[in-house]
Amino acid sequence: MADSRRGAGGATPNSGAMEDSLRMVSAAPMGGDEQVSDEELRPHALSAFIGQPRLKAQLQLFLDAARKREVPPDHILLAGPPGLGKTTLAMIVANELEVPIRVTSGPAIQHAGDLASVLSALEPGEVLFIDEIHRLPRAAEELLYIAMEDFRVDVMVGKGPGATSIPLTLPRFTVIGATTREGMLPSPLRARFGFTAHLDYYPHGELEKLIERSAAVLGITLGEDAAAQLSLRSRGTPRIANRLLRRVRDWAIVHDLGTVEADDVKEALELYQIDSQGLDRLDIAVLNAIVRNFNGGPVGLNNLAAMVGEESETVETVCEPYLVREGFLVRTPKGRVATRKAWEHLGLQPGDDVTTVL
Repeated sequence: MADSRRGAGGATPNSGAMEDSLRMVSAAPMGGDEQVSDEELRPHALSAFIGQPRLKAQLQLFLDAARKREVPPDHILLAGPPGLGKTTLAMIVANELEVPIRVTSGPAIQHAGDLASVLSALEPGEVLFIDEIHRLPRAAEELLYIAMEDFRVDVMVGKGPGATSIPLTLPRFTVIGATTREGMLPSPLRARFGFTAHLDYYPHGELEKLIERSAAVLGITLGEDAAAQLSLRSRGTPRIANRLLRRVRDWAIVHDLGTVEADDVKEALELYQIDSQGLDRLDIAVLNAIVRNFNGGPVGLNNLAAMVGEESETVETVCEPYLVREGFLVRTPKGRVATRKAWEHLGLQPGDDVTTVL
């Protein structure tokens, strides 16, 4: 069984990230008790990982080949939106290989020396998991290039003109990098990964299976269609599904429910202002502003942000991605425009006199 060693440090989040971390439907981890719960819900074997079937088949072949060759596998890059299981897959790889795993992140590496100390402490065959690898400092990236390809680091001894570089040989190890922004990785770093896995949002059927598994781990009995109702509100993201499931569990405990039915899920999540499409208060406020105040748009980002009382960055990075992906909103050169789906979700039709329903 792999052990986990976590690095310290981190970057100060921007305003959009801070706002997103406070939302129930955010894919960002919230920390605290949720972090413990997430680790409890994580599968420990690839066979128990639900979803991403093609990726699982590719990764299984990749690991089986490495085991038969009796060498550490090539470096692995896990790319995709937050909350889909990149950290879980990294833990699973270490478990499948029966090697330790050392965990750090791009923001935690402030200087090249920080990375050098981590690399020099690695054991033979160990997995080094670097979350948010696209946020590594440039100097650390260049150090990582050499370590991943030649398994050595150059340690600087002394300062000034008399400083000398001493190469330090490293044991063979495997880097697993996770990124939500693959395009931000420099080409030389991407080229050093032998296997790149792209994670996609979950369809409702796979998300239902994941919710049922998590409910069993948490000791929650779900009635017919309860998992389906949770899936509809989870934005195709396992982390959100597990978070909403825990809030439904709270509802069941308070109301002394032995079995959670579909109507219980609806009532519990209505309390948190999460509707049947996974839209929360902020999402609905954005759609209402475009439809009711600007007759469907187009409307500029700054005007839209002012109407909902949020920073422009928050609207652009926190709300818009999901609204655009689900077809509620389109971006045009003239501004944001609400689609027919957005109008209908608000109980309206394009062309309605919205001033009468304010």
